[in-house]
Amino acid sequence: MKNKISISVITAAALFIFGFAALGILTPDKKISEAERRPLAAFPQFTVEKLLDGSFTEEFEKYSLDHFPFRDGFRRIKALFSYYIFGQKDNNGLYYVNGHLSKLEYPENLGSVKKATDRFNQIIRDCADKSANVFFSIIPDKNFFLAEKNGYPSIDSDSFISFAKNEMSAAGYIDIISLLEISDYYRTDSHWRQEKILDVAKLIAERTGTKLDTDFTERQLSDSFYGVYSGQSALPVKPDEIIVLENSATKNCIVFDSETESNIPVYDGQKAFGQDPYECFLAGPKSLLKIKNPDGPKEKKLIVFRDSFASSLAPLLISGYEEITLIDIRYISPKILGRFVDFTGQDILFLYSMGVLNNSVTIK
Repeated sequence: MKNKISISVITAAALFIFGFAALGILTPDKKISEAERRPLAAFPQFTVEKLLDGSFTEEFEKYSLDHFPFRDGFRRIKALFSYYIFGQKDNNGLYYVNGHLSKLEYPENLGSVKKATDRFNQIIRDCADKSANVFFSIIPDKNFFLAEKNGYPSIDSDSFISFAKNEMSAAGYIDIISLLEISDYYRTDSHWRQEKILDVAKLIAERTGTKLDTDFTERQLSDSFYGVYSGQSALPVKPDEIIVLENSATKNCIVFDSETESNIPVYDGQKAFGQDPYECFLAGPKSLLKIKNPDGPKEKKLIVFRDSFASSLAPLLISGYEEITLIDIRYISPKILGRFVDFTGQDILFLYSMGVLNNSVTIK
């Protein structure tokens, strides 16, 4: 009887192992993980040299882990066990608290901040018109509101901001942090909610010497927005909604995308259901956008050096300017900006999140 049970167990185990192996071989490889929003490892190229030095084995292990059958389901099980069974406070650097998902950003890297501000100061010296008003503002990430008070490691925000302000002494600092709270951010994503940051836009406009048309109408683009942290955490969470603010300026302006040499909408409803729904705001990551407002105050122009947070803020500023130029120097070198942008008579705003400043390797 024991032999029969042993044979049954061994047979079942063999079927399970070889069945998964066969399923993995027969299932076509995916290039991208939609849940994690990252490229998956490709099957490694075999050479004798790579076999001997062990690199083939390492690459194959990464490939096999990325293409394991039912991988996302197992990732969810692992995440649930990590949080609720083993009591871990985070899973792969992501944590869930007070209904919000966030990613740890620690420790502070002041060398990275220095690299970023050195680049900004170089741009001011090389490009800014002598009469231009130059401003600098830092966007806090969700850890600013969640990490320390819930027992997670966090950077010293006061020293971080003080250091950055000191390095950017040539620019007037716009303090927007006091206007923000955790409810102003999406629960499943890193970004802020556009309908919650009108006060931020008004402060920036006030400091740059203009006024905004704040008569906006809300429009819901999606009620099923799963942000970048939802897929990366693998936890079952409720989706956010994407609400955009519209007025005559957002409807009548012209947005020119220098990458595609074509006009694009301020809000793209189709992208709200794409791989990264946040790209519904000004088409997501773009190196250079020019927004022209035919009804804006003449000769009032603004250049914003920015990261992705400005994609949802910029539409709120349109009514206060004849022209707004958005530049993302993660995708375009500052050395060639003179070919595409006339800085004469334009105010300049450097608007960056703490996360980008703390990881400025992405800045060219």
